[in-house]
Amino acid sequence: MADTDVFTGRLDPDMCVVTAAADGERDGCLVGFSSQCSISPLRYAVWLSRVNRTFRVACRADVLAVHLLTRDQRDLAELFGGRTGDEEDKLARTDWVRGYGGAVVLRDAAAWFVGRVVRRTDGGDHVGFVLEPVEVGGERRDGTPLLRLSDAVTIRPGHPAH
Repeated sequence: MADTDVFTGRLDPDMCVVTAAADGERDGCLVGFSSQCSISPLRYAVWLSRVNRTFRVACRADVLAVHLLTRDQRDLAELFGGRTGDEEDKLARTDWVRGYGGAVVLRDAAAWFVGRVVRRTDGGDHVGFVLEPVEVGGERRDGTPLLRLSDAVTIRPGHPAH
């Protein structure tokens, strides 16, 4: 078995906030596992932990919104990574609007897209949601670097990772 610390210590992916809305419920969480997974057709995958509320809402959602944050938006990262929707409505503390298909779009995100869920894939303690981008918005500010895993490593998770 691979040494997890050695493996993850060499990676420093962009972090993102994924939001979901379904059946009158909404939530969002900080995500470290995401990537473009197809060029044609264009697809993007986000991996959500089975233990958090966002996962439960996302399982019933037709679309998810994926938001990139810059390093100076650590407050949003801490809100969505360090709190749990089981105890509070994180979205009540943010400025957001409805996007395509009723998606929850964070107005303050550096960049975002809404993706239609085309597949869910079991990955173990996380489930991959393969998305077809259908709406894109926002823009990075002043070339500020995006928030990466190394920037967020000190955020204490609202739920354990698994």
